[in-house]
Amino acid sequence: MSEHSNNTAQKDEPKNDFIRNIIRDDVNAQKYEQIVTRFPPEPNGYLHLGHVKSICLNFGVAEEFGGVCNLRFDDTNPTAEKQDFIDNIENDVKWLGFEWAGEAYHASSYFDQLHAWAIQLIEQGDAYVDLQSPEQIKENRGSFNEAGTPSPYRDASVEENLALFNDMKEGKYAEGKAILRAKIDMASPNMNLRDPVIYRVMHQSHHQTGDKWCIYPMYDFAHPLSDALEGITHSLCTLEFEDHRPFYDWVIEKVGFDVPPHQYEFSRLNVDHTLTSKRKLKQLVDEGIVSGWDDPRMPTVAGMRRRGYTPEGLRDFCERVGVTKADSVVDFRLLEFSVRQSLETMTARGMAVLKPLKVTITNFSEAVSSWETQKADSVNARFDDEAQTLWLTQPKHPNVDMGEREIPFTETLYIDQGDYEIEPPAGYKRLSPEKPEIRLRNTYVLAVTEHITDESGNVVELKATIDPATLGNNPEGRKVKGVIHWVSASQGVPAIVRMYEQLFSVEDPSSVADVHQALNANSLTELNAVVEPSLASADAGTRFQFEREGYFISDSEDHSTDKPVFNQIVSLRDSYKPA
Repeated sequence: MSEHSNNTAQKDEPKNDFIRNIIRDDVNAQKYEQIVTRFPPEPNGYLHLGHVKSICLNFGVAEEFGGVCNLRFDDTNPTAEKQDFIDNIENDVKWLGFEWAGEAYHASSYFDQLHAWAIQLIEQGDAYVDLQSPEQIKENRGSFNEAGTPSPYRDASVEENLALFNDMKEGKYAEGKAILRAKIDMASPNMNLRDPVIYRVMHQSHHQTGDKWCIYPMYDFAHPLSDALEGITHSLCTLEFEDHRPFYDWVIEKVGFDVPPHQYEFSRLNVDHTLTSKRKLKQLVDEGIVSGWDDPRMPTVAGMRRRGYTPEGLRDFCERVGVTKADSVVDFRLLEFSVRQSLETMTARGMAVLKPLKVTITNFSEAVSSWETQKADSVNARFDDEAQTLWLTQPKHPNVDMGEREIPFTETLYIDQGDYEIEPPAGYKRLSPEKPEIRLRNTYVLAVTEHITDESGNVVELKATIDPATLGNNPEGRKVKGVIHWVSASQGVPAIVRMYEQLFSVEDPSSVADVHQALNANSLTELNAVVEPSLASADAGTRFQFEREGYFISDSEDHSTDKPVFNQIVSLRDSYKPA
């Protein structure tokens, strides 16, 4: 845990959400020998922000109550699942700071037992093979206002159904020509109980079981039975599965578990301007709208990690959101607040000019030639006469011991274009013809003597002088307000800096039928910046605070010392304060 976790709002108070209160009561009543939870993703895509809440809850309560949490892949659909997704899910859970009990589990490991239970249901008269077409089954299912129509195969004998199910297993049916259905109630007001499908034919090789099977259990059949097999005491899932619980309970009861797991539902994590549909996120990847599942604009764990978000920040965010049964939409700025809080004490400082404006110091040589006699005790510097460079030694962090860095100060510098205005707006506190002096961070007071414009009237260069007596000292006889950052033009390193806005321009992108219409055209802007050498030489995946600009990370894929690339994590500050 980083230092920021000490500032978490609920740090020293016991968490009292309704799920923890249920578990606390069960522990006090000694209902179970040990609390066992699980995180059961389907390996058909990368984990997203919504999964982070589930991960924090399932692993969190297991740790808090001395239990264990399993990682289980509910891998019942080989057409959509890949080993790549499995590997990335495991990596994401570890990166978030959690460990699962023993080896990772797979629902596919239980296929033999699930098949045996399907046969048991047939023998009990609780399941039957249906040879209707998918269109007929859909039509006969009915609606919320109309009862379904029983299948003509519903009352076939046990012997007939066993033979048909074996034919399915032996590959005698094409996909869509035969299914196994639970026999429950075609008139139930809960559509999930209208003889749901529990097995279907799929002539697909499975990433774990190979070509052993050409029939695969449905998720709603395999999921509760996998929980039961693993001895899960508290099966935690989001509210959209609440209507599935009666079928889960039916399956567990018919199979005959003495101590069935109980499912508890909590509200899913909804964040404004954020999409957490794996299907729609996959569409963005497949169509090349984003560069991949780990594009820093994506709300996937991989994308947020590449963006530079911290696991501490994500865990803090989930703790602040809490666990309830009431659906709500969380302000995206709360996520940024938590990430920003975590970055404060863990990121080294550095200077980067994102929109460079050239500054030539006309008295550089004479001003720095006497630096040894003019410098204050607080200045640690050395002058390289051959390179005409004053190297300034500064701490990497003002309050945390992270070592030091050397910053080159030269005759030609870059400052940000926004730090000089010919006609400044009201309240402007940086450089202008009327306010020509300002402090260059860590160095001298600079005074602009001339600005040069192009044919369009844009400022392209400043001529300026520095006050030799102000290296580490305040000027005598006058006050200079304002400090700006800078980078050496000759020894700074060109870099690509990626600035981000939210990927979606609408508050609820899931409400837009065509995902393209919800996209923010300004979600990514690439700037040709210049950074101080200490930033360029950093390893990929290193976070920094660019002074006066925000928090950034050297990109894990594209960054190199020769061609630095940085991703914006969050802005330096925001007016948002959590409730």
